[in-house]
Amino acid sequence: MADDELNVAAASPSKSQRAYHWIKERIAGQDFTPGYRLVLRTIAEELGMSVVPVREAIRRLEAEGLVTFQRNVGAQVSMVDDTRYRASMQALSVLESAATALAAGHHTAEDLRHARQTNERMIETLSDFDPSTFTRLNQEFHAALYRRCPNARLLELVESEWARLAHLRESTFSFVPGRARQSVREHEHLLQLVEAGAPPAEIEKASRHHRSATLDAYLVHEHPDETLGLTAV
Repeated sequence: MADDELNVAAASPSKSQRAYHWIKERIAGQDFTPGYRLVLRTIAEELGMSVVPVREAIRRLEAEGLVTFQRNVGAQVSMVDDTRYRASMQALSVLESAATALAAGHHTAEDLRHARQTNERMIETLSDFDPSTFTRLNQEFHAALYRRCPNARLLELVESEWARLAHLRESTFSFVPGRARQSVREHEHLLQLVEAGAPPAEIEKASRHHRSATLDAYLVHEHPDETLGLTAV
């Protein structure tokens, strides 16, 4: 095989990868909701491939907790689980904060302008609050601050946890809408630190506190008798 052909083959995703991303996108987009049965043959026909790569993709999604497999039942999208939600929020608190800190100094002026404009749009939604819109903008804001992280593996882990959260909770702010106003204020503080060239450790600390506060607000609302929080994470 010629070098050009090898390069094309290396750049092209495998059938298993295509199936993996296709299913994952539909779980994140709520097309495949919790409990939805994933029929391998149907998916394979939809994607124009055999069942084998689809099965490999399902196993990968199962390892990530997005899919469960039961004997005599088959594969299905995992049900909403508070324990998994907490675990993902805790993981995201560590991973995203580290990525945001590492991205400091690598942002373009457009990155920071986009982050500020996104936060301003979030503020505008507060008068006629829509949790789903707010959550989408919230992810857009944070992505603007962490996407320049030079550690590709860390970025992959952050995106994976965001995908898990999209499956576990359509919007945390549906449960704690009052948290939204404090959240945009914390965004402004975090953005000011990045713009001022604050030490990465200070940026990471502010980012972790921000993520922790959202989980704590949810826990207080849903489980008022519990004291577990993220402040010590």
